[in-house]
Amino acid sequence: MCDTLVNVTNDGVLFAKNSDRDANEAQSLEWHAAADHTPGEVACTYIAIPQVEHTFATVLSRPWWMFGAEMGANEHGVVIGNEAVFTKEPDGPDALLGMDLLRLALERAASAHEAVGVMVALLERYGQGGACSVEREGFTYHNSFLIADRKGAWVLETAGSHWASEEVSSGARSISNGLTIPSMMRYSRPVKSRVVACAIRRQRTEASASRANSVQDMFAALRDHGDTHGPRWSYVNGSLSAPCVHAGGRFASSQTTASLVADLRGTPLLWATATSSPCTSLFKPVRVLEPGPVGPSMTNRDDGVSRWWRHEKLHRAVMRDYVARLESYRDFRDECEARWVETPPTTVDAFAEADRLEDEWRERLPIAVGDRRPGFVRRKWHDIDVAAGFSDQSF
Repeated sequence: MCDTLVNVTNDGVLFAKNSDRDANEAQSLEWHAAADHTPGEVACTYIAIPQVEHTFATVLSRPWWMFGAEMGANEHGVVIGNEAVFTKEPDGPDALLGMDLLRLALERAASAHEAVGVMVALLERYGQGGACSVEREGFTYHNSFLIADRKGAWVLETAGSHWASEEVSSGARSISNGLTIPSMMRYSRPVKSRVVACAIRRQRTEASASRANSVQDMFAALRDHGDTHGPRWSYVNGSLSAPCVHAGGRFASSQTTASLVADLRGTPLLWATATSSPCTSLFKPVRVLEPGPVGPSMTNRDDGVSRWWRHEKLHRAVMRDYVARLESYRDFRDECEARWVETPPTTVDAFAEADRLEDEWRERLPIAVGDRRPGFVRRKWHDIDVAAGFSDQSF
Protein backbone atom coordinates (compact mmCIF):
# COMPACT_ATOMS: atom_id res chain seq x y z
CA MET A 1 0.00 0.00 0.00
CA CYS A 2 1.28 3.48 -0.80
CA ASP A 3 0.48 7.18 -1.00
CA THR A 4 1.61 9.68 -3.63
CA LEU A 5 0.83 13.39 -3.55
CA VAL A 6 1.52 16.52 -5.55
CA ASN A 7 0.98 20.26 -5.26
CA VAL A 8 0.99 22.20 -8.52
CA THR A 9 1.71 25.85 -7.71
CA ASN A 10 2.49 28.99 -9.66
CA ASP A 11 6.15 28.45 -8.79
CA GLY A 12 6.25 24.83 -9.93
CA VAL A 13 5.52 21.38 -8.57
CA LEU A 14 6.15 19.57 -5.28
CA PHE A 15 5.83 15.78 -5.35
CA ALA A 16 6.10 13.12 -2.63
CA LYS A 17 5.62 9.36 -2.26
CA ASN A 18 5.80 6.69 0.41
CA SER A 19 6.44 3.21 -0.97
CA ASP A 20 4.67 0.65 1.22
CA ARG A 21 5.79 -2.93 0.65
CA ASP A 22 6.55 -6.12 2.59
CA ALA A 23 8.51 -5.21 5.71
CA ASN A 24 11.67 -7.13 4.71
CA GLU A 25 11.62 -6.08 1.06
CA ALA A 26 14.82 -4.03 0.80
CA GLN A 27 14.61 -1.21 -1.72
CA SER A 28 17.68 0.11 -3.50
CA LEU A 29 18.23 3.66 -4.74
CA GLU A 30 20.16 3.39 -7.99
CA TRP A 31 21.30 5.51 -10.90
CA HIS A 32 21.20 4.54 -14.58
CA ALA A 33 23.00 6.62 -17.20
CA ALA A 34 21.46 7.58 -20.52
CA ALA A 35 22.28 5.01 -23.18
CA ASP A 36 21.99 4.23 -26.87
CA HIS A 37 20.90 0.70 -27.76
CA THR A 38 21.25 -1.61 -30.73
CA PRO A 39 18.11 -3.49 -31.77
CA GLY A 40 17.16 -6.05 -29.15
CA GLU A 41 15.04 -6.64 -26.07
CA VAL A 42 14.90 -5.42 -22.49
CA ALA A 43 14.17 -8.06 -19.85
CA CYS A 44 11.47 -6.77 -17.52
CA THR A 45 10.37 -8.62 -14.38
CA TYR A 46 8.43 -11.40 -16.15
CA ILE A 47 8.56 -10.71 -19.88
CA ALA A 48 10.96 -9.17 -22.42
CA ILE A 49 9.89 -6.37 -24.77
CA PRO A 50 11.68 -4.53 -27.59
CA GLN A 51 14.22 -1.97 -26.42
CA VAL A 52 14.12 1.58 -27.76
CA GLU A 53 17.06 3.26 -29.49
CA HIS A 54 17.78 5.62 -26.58
CA THR A 55 16.95 5.60 -22.87
CA PHE A 56 17.20 8.63 -20.60
CA ALA A 57 19.21 8.85 -17.39
CA THR A 58 17.17 7.87 -14.32
CA VAL A 59 17.35 7.50 -10.57
CA LEU A 60 15.10 4.70 -9.33
CA SER A 61 13.89 3.39 -6.00
CA ARG A 62 13.60 -0.30 -6.83
CA PRO A 63 12.46 -3.29 -4.74
CA TRP A 64 15.42 -5.66 -4.78
CA TRP A 65 13.88 -8.50 -6.82
CA MET A 66 12.16 -6.76 -9.74
CA PHE A 67 13.11 -4.86 -12.89
CA GLY A 68 10.66 -2.06 -12.21
CA ALA A 69 10.67 0.73 -9.64
CA GLU A 70 8.23 2.09 -7.09
CA MET A 71 9.22 5.68 -7.84
CA GLY A 72 11.90 7.63 -9.62
CA ALA A 73 12.85 10.52 -11.86
CA ASN A 74 14.66 11.12 -15.13
CA GLU A 75 17.03 13.71 -16.56
CA HIS A 76 14.11 15.72 -18.01
CA GLY A 77 12.53 16.30 -14.60
CA VAL A 78 9.79 13.69 -14.97
CA VAL A 79 8.89 12.05 -11.65
CA ILE A 80 6.49 9.09 -11.22
CA GLY A 81 5.03 7.15 -8.29
CA ASN A 82 2.71 4.16 -8.49
CA GLU A 83 -0.03 2.73 -6.27
CA ALA A 84 -1.59 -0.70 -5.99
CA VAL A 85 -5.32 -0.65 -6.78
CA PHE A 86 -7.67 -3.58 -6.33
CA THR A 87 -10.18 -4.02 -9.14
CA LYS A 88 -12.87 -6.38 -10.38
CA GLU A 89 -10.89 -7.13 -13.53
CA PRO A 90 -9.43 -10.67 -13.53
CA ASP A 91 -5.73 -11.31 -13.15
CA GLY A 92 -4.01 -11.88 -16.45
CA PRO A 93 -0.94 -13.97 -17.29
CA ASP A 94 2.56 -12.77 -16.49
CA ALA A 95 3.07 -9.46 -18.28
CA LEU A 96 4.38 -6.05 -17.23
CA LEU A 97 4.14 -5.04 -13.59
CA GLY A 98 3.01 -1.53 -12.81
CA MET A 99 6.53 -0.90 -11.53
CA ASP A 100 7.90 -2.01 -14.91
CA LEU A 101 5.62 0.49 -16.65
CA LEU A 102 6.92 3.23 -14.34
CA ARG A 103 10.58 2.51 -15.07
CA LEU A 104 10.02 2.16 -18.82
CA ALA A 105 8.18 5.49 -18.92
CA LEU A 106 11.02 7.28 -17.10
CA GLU A 107 13.51 5.79 -19.53
CA ARG A 108 11.49 6.79 -22.60
CA ALA A 109 9.50 9.99 -21.86
CA ALA A 110 10.68 13.62 -21.80
CA SER A 111 7.52 15.04 -20.17
CA ALA A 112 4.73 13.93 -17.86
CA HIS A 113 2.20 13.94 -20.69
CA GLU A 114 4.54 11.86 -22.85
CA ALA A 115 5.01 9.41 -19.96
CA VAL A 116 1.25 8.83 -19.83
CA GLY A 117 1.32 7.97 -23.53
CA VAL A 118 4.25 5.57 -23.09
CA MET A 119 2.54 3.71 -20.24
CA VAL A 120 -0.81 3.49 -22.02
CA ALA A 121 0.81 2.18 -25.20
CA LEU A 122 2.75 -0.48 -23.26
CA LEU A 123 -0.32 -1.45 -21.23
CA GLU A 124 -2.47 -1.89 -24.33
CA ARG A 125 0.20 -3.91 -26.15
CA TYR A 126 1.56 -6.14 -23.38
CA GLY A 127 -0.95 -5.94 -20.51
CA GLN A 128 -0.20 -5.99 -16.80
CA GLY A 129 0.11 -9.09 -14.68
CA GLY A 130 2.27 -11.24 -12.45
CA ALA A 131 2.95 -11.67 -8.75
CA CYS A 132 3.68 -8.32 -7.11
CA SER A 133 5.44 -9.76 -4.05
CA VAL A 134 8.32 -12.18 -3.68
CA GLU A 135 7.17 -13.21 -0.19
CA ARG A 136 3.40 -13.53 -0.74
CA GLU A 137 2.89 -15.94 -3.60
CA GLY A 138 -0.05 -15.02 -5.78
CA PHE A 139 -0.42 -11.45 -4.45
CA THR A 140 -1.38 -9.31 -7.43
CA TYR A 141 -2.90 -5.93 -8.12
CA HIS A 142 -3.44 -3.35 -10.82
CA ASN A 143 -1.97 0.13 -10.69
CA SER A 144 -2.51 3.86 -10.61
CA PHE A 145 0.18 6.46 -11.18
CA LEU A 146 0.90 10.08 -10.36
CA ILE A 147 3.23 11.58 -12.99
CA ALA A 148 4.71 15.06 -12.63
CA ASP A 149 7.13 17.43 -14.32
CA ARG A 150 7.95 21.12 -13.96
CA LYS A 151 4.67 22.20 -15.58
CA GLY A 152 2.08 20.02 -13.88
CA ALA A 153 0.95 16.49 -13.22
CA TRP A 154 -1.25 13.65 -14.46
CA VAL A 155 -3.11 10.83 -12.73
CA LEU A 156 -3.30 7.57 -14.67
CA GLU A 157 -5.54 4.80 -13.31
CA THR A 158 -5.79 1.26 -14.68
CA ALA A 159 -7.91 -1.86 -14.23
CA GLY A 160 -6.60 -4.71 -16.35
CA SER A 161 -6.37 -3.23 -19.84
CA HIS A 162 -8.77 -0.38 -19.03
CA TRP A 163 -7.41 3.05 -18.19
CA ALA A 164 -8.27 6.71 -17.70
CA SER A 165 -6.14 9.80 -17.16
CA GLU A 166 -6.72 13.15 -15.51
CA GLU A 167 -4.61 16.29 -15.77
CA VAL A 168 -3.66 18.21 -12.62
CA SER A 169 -2.96 21.74 -13.80
CA SER A 170 -3.16 23.44 -10.40
CA GLY A 171 -3.62 22.67 -6.73
CA ALA A 172 -3.26 19.49 -4.73
CA ARG A 173 -3.95 15.90 -5.77
CA SER A 174 -3.12 12.61 -4.16
CA ILE A 175 -3.65 8.95 -4.93
CA SER A 176 -3.70 5.92 -2.68
CA ASN A 177 -4.88 2.33 -3.09
CA GLY A 178 -8.29 3.02 -4.59
CA LEU A 179 -9.59 4.23 -7.93
CA THR A 180 -10.69 7.90 -7.99
CA ILE A 181 -11.41 8.91 -11.60
CA PRO A 182 -15.22 8.69 -12.07
CA SER A 183 -15.09 6.59 -15.25
CA MET A 184 -12.93 4.01 -13.44
CA MET A 185 -15.05 3.60 -10.32
CA ARG A 186 -17.11 0.77 -11.83
CA TYR A 187 -14.00 -1.44 -11.62
CA SER A 188 -13.37 -0.75 -7.93
CA ARG A 189 -13.51 -3.39 -5.16
CA PRO A 190 -14.91 -1.32 -2.28
CA VAL A 191 -14.44 -3.91 0.49
CA LYS A 192 -10.73 -4.31 -0.28
CA SER A 193 -10.38 -0.55 -0.50
CA ARG A 194 -11.91 -0.17 2.96
CA VAL A 195 -9.62 -2.82 4.45
CA VAL A 196 -6.53 -0.91 3.29
CA ALA A 197 -8.03 2.42 4.48
CA CYS A 198 -7.08 4.20 1.27
CA ALA A 199 -9.80 6.87 1.51
CA ILE A 200 -8.66 7.87 5.01
CA ARG A 201 -5.05 8.21 3.94
CA ARG A 202 -5.91 10.01 0.73
CA GLN A 203 -7.95 12.58 2.66
CA ARG A 204 -4.92 13.29 4.86
CA THR A 205 -2.37 13.42 2.04
CA GLU A 206 -4.46 15.70 -0.15
CA ALA A 207 -4.93 18.10 2.76
CA SER A 208 -1.18 17.99 3.48
CA ALA A 209 -0.36 18.61 -0.18
CA SER A 210 -2.68 21.62 -0.33
CA ARG A 211 -0.74 23.23 2.55
CA ALA A 212 2.73 22.32 1.28
CA ASN A 213 5.03 25.22 0.41
CA SER A 214 8.38 23.48 0.86
CA VAL A 215 10.06 20.10 0.69
CA GLN A 216 10.01 20.05 4.50
CA ASP A 217 6.21 20.25 4.37
CA MET A 218 6.31 17.19 2.11
CA PHE A 219 8.68 15.41 4.53
CA ALA A 220 6.10 16.04 7.26
CA ALA A 221 3.27 14.75 5.05
CA LEU A 222 5.09 11.45 4.54
CA ARG A 223 5.89 11.18 8.27
CA ASP A 224 2.25 11.73 9.26
CA HIS A 225 0.89 9.21 11.78
CA GLY A 226 -2.51 10.86 12.06
CA ASP A 227 -3.68 12.50 15.26
CA THR A 228 -1.24 10.65 17.54
CA HIS A 229 2.40 11.08 18.57
CA GLY A 230 3.32 7.77 16.99
CA PRO A 231 1.87 4.88 15.01
CA ARG A 232 -1.63 3.69 15.88
CA TRP A 233 -2.12 0.02 15.11
CA SER A 234 -5.21 -1.88 14.10
CA TYR A 235 -5.43 -5.67 14.31
CA VAL A 236 -6.94 -5.63 10.81
CA ASN A 237 -4.47 -3.44 8.87
CA GLY A 238 -1.62 -2.34 11.11
CA SER A 239 -1.11 1.43 10.86
CA LEU A 240 -2.65 1.90 7.41
CA SER A 241 -4.88 4.66 8.77
CA ALA A 242 -2.06 7.20 8.19
CA PRO A 243 0.55 7.77 5.47
CA CYS A 244 3.62 6.75 7.52
CA VAL A 245 2.83 3.04 7.50
CA HIS A 246 4.16 0.49 9.99
CA ALA A 247 3.48 -3.23 9.62
CA GLY A 248 1.46 -5.16 12.16
CA GLY A 249 -2.00 -6.02 10.85
CA ARG A 250 -3.55 -9.43 10.39
CA PHE A 251 -5.13 -8.86 6.96
CA ALA A 252 -2.91 -6.04 5.63
CA SER A 253 0.60 -5.55 6.93
CA SER A 254 2.48 -3.11 4.75
CA GLN A 255 5.52 -1.13 5.83
CA THR A 256 6.87 2.08 4.32
CA THR A 257 10.14 0.79 2.89
CA ALA A 258 11.32 3.94 1.05
CA SER A 259 10.25 7.56 0.57
CA LEU A 260 10.88 10.24 -2.07
CA VAL A 261 10.19 13.97 -2.35
CA ALA A 262 10.80 15.95 -5.55
CA ASP A 263 11.14 19.72 -5.78
CA LEU A 264 10.37 20.61 -9.40
CA ARG A 265 10.30 24.37 -8.82
CA GLY A 266 13.23 25.28 -11.04
CA THR A 267 16.16 22.89 -11.32
CA PRO A 268 14.79 19.54 -10.10
CA LEU A 269 16.14 18.30 -6.77
CA LEU A 270 15.08 15.00 -5.22
CA TRP A 271 15.09 14.05 -1.55
CA ALA A 272 15.23 10.32 -0.79
CA THR A 273 15.46 8.29 2.38
CA ALA A 274 16.80 5.14 0.64
CA THR A 275 15.70 3.50 3.90
CA SER A 276 12.42 2.41 5.44
CA SER A 277 10.14 4.40 7.73
CA PRO A 278 10.50 8.13 6.96
CA CYS A 279 9.79 9.02 10.60
CA THR A 280 13.05 7.33 11.63
CA SER A 281 15.02 8.35 8.52
CA LEU A 282 16.85 11.31 7.01
CA PHE A 283 15.78 12.74 3.64
CA LYS A 284 18.96 13.17 1.59
CA PRO A 285 19.45 15.34 -1.53
CA VAL A 286 19.62 13.34 -4.75
CA ARG A 287 20.23 14.41 -8.34
CA VAL A 288 19.61 12.30 -11.44
CA LEU A 289 22.92 13.19 -13.07
CA GLU A 290 24.98 12.93 -9.87
CA PRO A 291 25.28 9.25 -8.98
CA GLY A 292 25.54 8.47 -5.31
CA PRO A 293 26.71 5.39 -3.43
CA VAL A 294 24.58 2.40 -4.44
CA GLY A 295 26.08 -0.32 -2.25
CA PRO A 296 25.86 -4.09 -2.61
CA SER A 297 22.97 -6.05 -4.04
CA MET A 298 20.32 -6.85 -1.44
CA THR A 299 17.71 -9.49 -0.68
CA ASN A 300 15.01 -9.86 1.96
CA ARG A 301 17.62 -11.02 4.50
CA ASP A 302 19.82 -8.76 6.61
CA ASP A 303 23.28 -8.46 5.09
CA GLY A 304 24.81 -6.28 7.79
CA VAL A 305 26.44 -3.88 5.31
CA SER A 306 23.93 -2.27 2.93
CA ARG A 307 22.47 1.09 3.89
CA TRP A 308 18.88 -0.17 3.88
CA TRP A 309 19.61 -3.05 6.24
CA ARG A 310 21.89 -1.00 8.51
CA HIS A 311 19.05 1.46 8.98
CA GLU A 312 16.73 -1.38 9.91
CA LYS A 313 18.67 -1.82 13.17
CA LEU A 314 17.84 1.81 14.05
CA HIS A 315 14.28 1.67 12.74
CA ARG A 316 13.32 -1.58 14.47
CA ALA A 317 14.95 -0.51 17.74
CA VAL A 318 13.06 2.81 17.73
CA MET A 319 9.72 1.10 17.12
CA ARG A 320 9.95 -0.87 20.38
CA ASP A 321 9.65 2.38 22.36
CA TYR A 322 8.76 4.90 19.67
CA VAL A 323 8.13 8.12 21.60
CA ALA A 324 11.16 7.97 23.90
CA ARG A 325 13.63 6.64 21.37
CA LEU A 326 12.67 8.93 18.48
CA GLU A 327 12.72 11.89 20.86
CA SER A 328 16.41 11.18 21.51
CA TYR A 329 17.41 12.24 17.99
CA ARG A 330 14.41 13.80 16.20
CA ASP A 331 15.61 17.40 16.72
CA PHE A 332 19.07 16.51 15.40
CA ARG A 333 17.45 14.90 12.35
CA ASP A 334 15.31 17.98 11.67
CA GLU A 335 18.26 20.34 12.13
CA CYS A 336 20.34 18.32 9.69
CA GLU A 337 17.60 18.34 7.07
CA ALA A 338 17.06 22.10 7.52
CA ARG A 339 20.79 22.70 6.98
CA TRP A 340 20.76 20.54 3.85
CA VAL A 341 17.66 22.27 2.46
CA GLU A 342 19.32 25.66 2.99
CA THR A 343 22.54 24.57 1.25
CA PRO A 344 22.18 21.15 -0.40
CA PRO A 345 25.41 19.14 -0.20
CA THR A 346 26.50 16.65 -2.81
CA THR A 347 24.71 13.34 -2.69
CA VAL A 348 27.92 11.54 -1.74
CA ASP A 349 28.59 13.90 1.18
CA ALA A 350 24.98 13.76 2.40
CA PHE A 351 24.88 9.97 2.37
CA ALA A 352 28.20 9.77 4.21
CA GLU A 353 27.00 12.18 6.90
CA ALA A 354 23.68 10.36 7.21
CA ASP A 355 25.46 7.03 7.69
CA ARG A 356 27.61 8.51 10.46
CA LEU A 357 24.69 10.20 12.21
CA GLU A 358 22.48 7.12 12.14
CA ASP A 359 25.26 5.04 13.68
CA GLU A 360 25.63 7.63 16.44
CA TRP A 361 21.89 7.83 17.06
CA ARG A 362 21.57 4.07 17.30
CA GLU A 363 24.39 3.89 19.83
CA ARG A 364 22.76 6.59 21.98
CA LEU A 365 19.19 5.27 22.02
CA PRO A 366 17.80 5.22 25.56
CA ILE A 367 17.22 1.81 27.07
CA ALA A 368 13.72 0.65 26.21
CA VAL A 369 11.42 -0.32 29.06
CA GLY A 370 10.15 -3.39 27.28
CA ASP A 371 8.38 -3.36 23.90
CA ARG A 372 5.51 -0.86 24.08
CA ARG A 373 3.71 -2.07 20.95
CA PRO A 374 0.46 -4.06 21.22
CA GLY A 375 0.91 -7.80 21.63
CA PHE A 376 -0.32 -8.67 18.14
CA VAL A 377 2.19 -6.20 16.66
CA ARG A 378 5.05 -7.65 18.71
CA ARG A 379 4.18 -11.14 17.52
CA LYS A 380 3.99 -10.00 13.90
CA TRP A 381 7.38 -8.29 14.10
CA HIS A 382 8.94 -11.27 15.83
CA ASP A 383 8.12 -13.31 12.73
CA ILE A 384 9.31 -10.51 10.41
CA ASP A 385 12.61 -10.20 12.29
CA VAL A 386 13.23 -13.95 12.30
CA ALA A 387 12.53 -14.12 8.55
CA ALA A 388 15.14 -11.37 8.04
CA GLY A 389 17.75 -13.20 10.10
CA PHE A 390 17.54 -10.98 13.19
CA SER A 391 17.40 -12.33 16.73
CA ASP A 392 15.51 -10.88 19.70
CA GLN A 393 18.81 -9.41 20.90
CA SER A 394 19.43 -7.47 17.66
CA PHE A 395 17.77 -4.30 18.95
